[in-house]
Amino acid sequence: MSSLAGTKSMPIKPLTILHTSDWHLGRRLYGRMRYEEFEEFLSWLEETISAQKVDVLIVAGDIFDTMTPSNRAQALYFEFLGRVSKSCCQHVVIVAGNHDSPTFLDAPSQVLKFLNVHVIGTACDDLTDEVLVLGDADGTPHCIIAAVPYLRDRDVRSSSAGESAKTKDANVIAGICAHYDGVAEIATAKQAELAKSHKRHIPIIATGHLFALDSKTTEDDGVRDLYVGNLGQISASMFDDCFDYVALGHLHVPQRVGGRESIRYSGSPIAMGFGEARQQKQVLLVKFGEASKQVTDETSPSKAIDEVISFQATETVVPIEKSVEKLSKKAAAQSTEFMDDLFGFGDSTDSEAITPKAFDDSISSQVNAIQSNHSTNSSTNNAILVSNLLHYDESRQMQVISLPIPKFQKLAQVSGDLDAIQQTIDKTIQSLDATESVWLEVIYTGNEVVSELRDHIQSMVDGSSCEVLKIKNAHTYNKVLNQQQISETLQDLNEQEVFERCLVAHSVPDEQKSILRDAYEQIVYNLRHEDTQAE
Repeated sequence: MSSLAGTKSMPIKPLTILHTSDWHLGRRLYGRMRYEEFEEFLSWLEETISAQKVDVLIVAGDIFDTMTPSNRAQALYFEFLGRVSKSCCQHVVIVAGNHDSPTFLDAPSQVLKFLNVHVIGTACDDLTDEVLVLGDADGTPHCIIAAVPYLRDRDVRSSSAGESAKTKDANVIAGICAHYDGVAEIATAKQAELAKSHKRHIPIIATGHLFALDSKTTEDDGVRDLYVGNLGQISASMFDDCFDYVALGHLHVPQRVGGRESIRYSGSPIAMGFGEARQQKQVLLVKFGEASKQVTDETSPSKAIDEVISFQATETVVPIEKSVEKLSKKAAAQSTEFMDDLFGFGDSTDSEAITPKAFDDSISSQVNAIQSNHSTNSSTNNAILVSNLLHYDESRQMQVISLPIPKFQKLAQVSGDLDAIQQTIDKTIQSLDATESVWLEVIYTGNEVVSELRDHIQSMVDGSSCEVLKIKNAHTYNKVLNQQQISETLQDLNEQEVFERCLVAHSVPDEQKSILRDAYEQIVYNLRHEDTQAE
């Protein structure tokens, strides 16, 4: 089915795509509004698009956090699209995620087309409508986008009474694969037609909002199961080889899929929970064709940067040394526990060789990212945020580069006994600049019974720029006295945990629990996936 073999020797017109996802506009954290963070991220993203001369922006689902987004969340969305439409970005492609209302996103889609914003909220009955040929104003094609949104259960299978979980799983996977095979067939036919008339390879980029097999998640990230019982996990092998790149959304941890460098999650742009606090968030820059090596200083557009940037061709990470102050403290604060796993630094022997030319071509992207971060009005500007060349594919003339996102609101998770908590909070306060603040989640794990724990914790942060959003008491005496729920509130529990408490409270026999759980999961799934915006 793939046309790569016949066109890989053809030239590719330079093209820059920016892959992002899972904005979750309107999301709260323990009741705290986060609109300022979203505003700062979208402002940073707009600057990055201009600095990197992005041709196509892809947002792979979960633009909003709920199917009924607030007016302020909607304003952020539409104002951003309006500004980007006036930038160098020629096209924006948006697909719905499982948190989005498909019909809500689709409603203004015809108007947004005038801004070259292409929205696919609902899976199309005619798959041709999901295959977009994007090009210049004069009609010269840049790329083909297989814009596949989140595929709901009803989009990929017909339910039958008495189906087993195994049968449902097989039908979901078969339906998803059939959908992607269908758009791949249409895309390759268009690609062959365009290659014949334009004498060059036209890249095919697919989108998706799904849960890939063996992918990583983190605690407290808010990622929901897409299907009842977490069915429908897709392996990398199910994507057709015709796709030069697959831009995925849904999981908040940035990562590749199944060891495939060209199938990636960009991850969420801000930490959605304290479990993500240590991650370095990113967007992905995907470049096709010959890249320009000229770098322009953002502070003086007419001035080219002449300094020489050294690198070693045997390394995957290229550190960039610029005249940025206050390096060590902030760089350490923004390090991540996931970098080796997600970017493949630990197993580079399994990846394609990264050539010196690939490094050379990526230098401009990395310097621009540093300068863009430095110019943003964020308290994290003093940190060293280094872009990384993740992948270079000579046959497809493609590079994948990660661009780190500044942390617009610091989060920290503190645990231990009172002394350990006090020491950690003191160190956190000392590490902050005058303009910085940090939100804390405190988990008390000491053995000592502490009355008025909240007052003790609050006294530790009084007069500082630390704010405690949540305190969890994991004290063992509660378990011994079988009073674990005394300090729990609904805020501490999700709907599944509440249901489990009800099973215990009503002494439901074990043999009935499994049946009731399955029925409850189906009800929750239906509630979450009902498009309340549709008539």
